[in-house]
Amino acid sequence: MVRKAAVMTVSNGSYLQGQPNGRLPSMDSRQPQEKVVLKKKVTLLRGISIIIGTIIGAGIFISPKGILKNTGSVGMSLMVWTACGILSLFGALCYAELGTCIKKSGGHYTYILEAFGPLPAFVRVWVELLVIRPAATAVISLAFGRYILEPFFMQCEIPELAIKLITAVGITLVMVLNSTSVSWSARIQIFLTFCKLVAILIIIVPGVIQLIKGETQHFKNAFSGNDASIMGLPLAFYSGMYAYSGWFYLNFVTEEVENPEKNIPLAICISMIIVTVGYVLTNVAYFTTISAGELLLSKAVAVTFAERLMGSFSLAVPVFVALSCFGSMNGGIFAVSRMFFVASREGHLPEILSMIHVRKHTPLPAVIVLHPLTMIMLFSGDLYSLLNFLSFARWLFIGLVVAGLIYLRYKRPDMPRPFKVPLFIPALFSFTCLFMVALSLYSDPVNTGIGFAITLTGVPAYYLFIVWDKKPKWFRKLLDTVTEALQILLEVVPSEEDQKS
Repeated sequence: MVRKAAVMTVSNGSYLQGQPNGRLPSMDSRQPQEKVVLKKKVTLLRGISIIIGTIIGAGIFISPKGILKNTGSVGMSLMVWTACGILSLFGALCYAELGTCIKKSGGHYTYILEAFGPLPAFVRVWVELLVIRPAATAVISLAFGRYILEPFFMQCEIPELAIKLITAVGITLVMVLNSTSVSWSARIQIFLTFCKLVAILIIIVPGVIQLIKGETQHFKNAFSGNDASIMGLPLAFYSGMYAYSGWFYLNFVTEEVENPEKNIPLAICISMIIVTVGYVLTNVAYFTTISAGELLLSKAVAVTFAERLMGSFSLAVPVFVALSCFGSMNGGIFAVSRMFFVASREGHLPEILSMIHVRKHTPLPAVIVLHPLTMIMLFSGDLYSLLNFLSFARWLFIGLVVAGLIYLRYKRPDMPRPFKVPLFIPALFSFTCLFMVALSLYSDPVNTGIGFAITLTGVPAYYLFIVWDKKPKWFRKLLDTVTEALQILLEVVPSEEDQKS
């Protein structure tokens, strides 16, 4: 960490130190006349594509079985899918209020910083940067690598090395895209979101035709079957909430959204309605052709469904799944890089991460910092165990953010709130998040305990890197030298909005 963070507030925006004017003298002669800032290029359509494109990954096509397994019946599983969609909409509406009254990018990090101060905000971004985001990106990228190769290895197993090499190419391509152009990454996200919706329609439409034909045998006695256990139903909700996660990503790029007071709530509501209806109807379509037992045994539900109804066209399913995964990769990196950008701007991450490319106007360092970390995760370690360790942290911090909304209602009642939700919505949603955290502790205390320990490493890191301001002169000089070298190499400068702060 390069500089000392603000220790109480986020309201004044920036804590750049070092050069008197916040930039390298050597870069002044190269400053373009156009302001070096992140421009407002996220329209309503692009906002919708970010949310839908990051929520819909590979799960709904490959293994939407977590809910069915833990509910025990077709009818109850469809009810849980619907309920999780409504609960996720409640959470998204809470973030819509936060995004319209706190008009800063950064998502979870910014809202925790605003409500509860720098320590919990730093812990959030610390775990996200070092573990959660690289591991999550590597996992969804591995799904991309596997399914993009699937049509070429129909008769044999795909070599693991080939999957990882193609995955590495995919990750690099996404990083380059997001480093080069905000507009192009947004346009490609719209295209990929369209592909996802087409893929879902390819499943839903034949399912509706099956229903018209009277293929309803799997819906008879829909609520009979294995009775859901006391632990099963909460675990089903846990799986469902995870399937809908991603609705918060537009809040990571608030500063780049056109007319955020209008577009953030609209994009969130439209996206969540589309995704909820799409998820429920996709599962209904599956059950018109596949029994509950067959769905639980299938390795790729959409492929099984397509083989039975569409014959050779089922070969297209892996391609759609790969495109869906690529869209999740692109949307996730586009959004989360802004969290690192804002955390750096507030002094919680190295200064270089809050700089912008002088010509492309992209947060280049904040994007590419994930590349080496994701590659390390990709080629070493058990990614899935790591994500299990830290799955509770996501809901803990989201619950903290929504509880912060309630706290800010009382702490800052005069804050302008162009969009305001009834108080029972954040109360219910924060309770749901905290319940899922408690469920993690009860159902898997070992993995959750390890995840909790990893998260707590952010506390000593905060005091070592941020609070402690008596670092040796040689250490400060080394950091300054590295920052200057990277600034020249990457052709980046501080945002002019930071310099005016």
